[in-house]
Amino acid sequence: MTGRPGPAVLSPSLRPWLGLIAVLAALVVVVLGVMYAGHSEPGRVDRWLVSPTADSVRPPWRGVALFWDFLGNPAGSVMLVVAVVGGCLLLRSPRAAVLVIVGVVVTVGTATLLKHLVGRTIHGPGNLSYPSGHTAFLTALALMVALLATGRFGLGRTAGTSLVLGAALVAGAAMGWAQVALGAHYPTDVLGGWCTALAVIPATAWLVDRTADRLVDRMADAGRLERR
Repeated sequence: MTGRPGPAVLSPSLRPWLGLIAVLAALVVVVLGVMYAGHSEPGRVDRWLVSPTADSVRPPWRGVALFWDFLGNPAGSVMLVVAVVGGCLLLRSPRAAVLVIVGVVVTVGTATLLKHLVGRTIHGPGNLSYPSGHTAFLTALALMVALLATGRFGLGRTAGTSLVLGAALVAGAAMGWAQVALGAHYPTDVLGGWCTALAVIPATAWLVDRTADRLVDRMADAGRLERR
């Protein structure tokens, strides 16, 4: 009666490395937020990487950028989350399904809160840009899917960490490119969104594991008391 309802979503072998990465990512988010608080123009790093415009990509790549952008919009993101949650349930991993729902809510909520706190804008007042919520969302989802795969296939520390970070890098780069190419965000907004996901998801996964384990222990204690 002390077993878990499913494997841990954050493998014990990954906790030290992902914990360190989460702390470093949080520091990057804070530093960039302080640097660009209240700004309405691209910074020196942004201009060095690319000159942000409202239309910097042409067909057929524009269609690709719009596709990635759609995945971060409400309709696209809901479709992705429903598909991933459904996959978790089909694999009989309710803990992972809970992580996906909670992780998305916490990540998007954190990015939205930071936007209002930092107050950086693009293309006029009211268009809050830091950090990129689209980038944070897709990176977070990729991280959680990679964590599920790591536990599912029993990957070790090196392979698991490589898979998780690789998935985050690919998803963040794809969405980040789309956001900058479409002129929706500055490059540093994208970096902030990517780091927001890296900071939030490991902590959220750890909390989901802790909460699930405590619930199982309480149920086990209640069962023992009933049998006495």
